[in-house]
Amino acid sequence: PPVDIFEDDTGITLIADLPGVTKDQLGVRVTGDSLVIEGTASAPVTANMELVYGEVQNPQYRRSFTLSRELDPDKIEASLSKGVLRLRIPKAEEARPRQIKVSVV
Repeated sequence: PPVDIFEDDTGITLIADLPGVTKDQLGVRVTGDSLVIEGTASAPVTANMELVYGEVQNPQYRRSFTLSRELDPDKIEASLSKGVLRLRIPKAEEARPRQIKVSVV
């Protein structure tokens, strides 16, 4: 799926377009330093509908990303709304910028 990735001082936000994918058809996992997004889209049909003619196939999505060591994969937050997946991956505390106090001697 197409993605946009944004970074700020506290981490990254990944936004992926997954039209037609529901929460039950979506998989997000981290293995080692790899983040994998997988999903299958399906047409919203009811039980009493019968396909008469079809050109649209149910697409399958898969993307894999290598995570920087600066990121904390244990604290990933994910949400899915209207076919848009949003992942927030925070930076590890030691990788975040911090202010250093300077003393006058």
